[in-house]
Amino acid sequence: MQFLWPQLLWLLLVLPVLAAAYFYVLARRRKAALLYASLTLPRAALGPRQWLRRHVPPLLFLLSLGTALLACARPSATITLPADTITLVLAMDVSRSMEATDVSPTRLAAAQQAATNLVTGLPANVRLGIVSFAATASVVLAPTDNRQDMLEAIERFQLQRGTATGSGLIEALAVLFPDDGIDLEAVLFGDTSELMENQGRSLDEATAAEAARNREKRARREERPAAQPGSYRHGAVILLSDGRRTTGPDPVIAARMAAERGVRVYTVGFGSPEGGTAGGPAMSYYMQLDEPALRAVAKITGGEYFHAGSAADLSHVYRQLSTRFALERRETEIGALFAAVAVLLLMAASVLSILWFRR
Repeated sequence: MQFLWPQLLWLLLVLPVLAAAYFYVLARRRKAALLYASLTLPRAALGPRQWLRRHVPPLLFLLSLGTALLACARPSATITLPADTITLVLAMDVSRSMEATDVSPTRLAAAQQAATNLVTGLPANVRLGIVSFAATASVVLAPTDNRQDMLEAIERFQLQRGTATGSGLIEALAVLFPDDGIDLEAVLFGDTSELMENQGRSLDEATAAEAARNREKRARREERPAAQPGSYRHGAVILLSDGRRTTGPDPVIAARMAAERGVRVYTVGFGSPEGGTAGGPAMSYYMQLDEPALRAVAKITGGEYFHAGSAADLSHVYRQLSTRFALERRETEIGALFAAVAVLLLMAASVLSILWFRR
């Protein structure tokens, strides 16, 4: 538990002062009790139960005051709550290596079945978008809560050559942030629109236009400062890959783009640890997971890396992630709870004082 205003905890020093004052008053009353000819008479009248009762209301009052002072310091705690509506983007590797048979019947068929299980088990608060990547990346399904559309999109996966893991992640970010102007082609080839605008301009005009664009880019970055990795609560990316990058941007660079937006990327390495072979008898090729790259992407973004060596493993990973998206651990202020406890303690002290001592 943490306190948003910890400086107010100094007020708790009032409690021992009040306790000392209470014992001082009791000591004064003992001196007055010496006026009796014998102390056995008042003690017999009080009895051990009555002696205990006299201290209960003051103790409850002291606890009530202490709880109220803690509430003033605005305590907060990490608690698990139902998550808000989130958008999940599944980035699926559809490179030719997915036809390997080290996962029965093939990696692609097993991945499709696991993705189908993921869809059927998705919480109601999750919208799903799907991106496929091979030599490049493309959007298979825009984010939706229609389960049938998700299942049909998964069935449409087609194997292609190449593995552009970074492109898949960048395209997933473009789906998650459609208003950010994330353009995969601009990342790959540069902004060709600037070249078109500079055609027919003098060198001074082109330089001035470039300076204006740079000022505009800096202004956009200042308007939206980089977020803490993992702080974005409205969406996440699940990236599945079974091989090494052969083309496209470095996935670590794409991971930094995700981290700047606070997006967690959960990476899944699919396939047997020793790798597998694919292709016909005329041309067979070998592929193996690039676990260091997938681990790095997960670490940079505050996500987590999973290895799935079989269809059952992959379905288990998806079930784990589905549960995380249904519930969310969130730092929540609980000062109101402390205030309510303080009121209840104060009411209990007042009621007992009235019932037992008529005051």
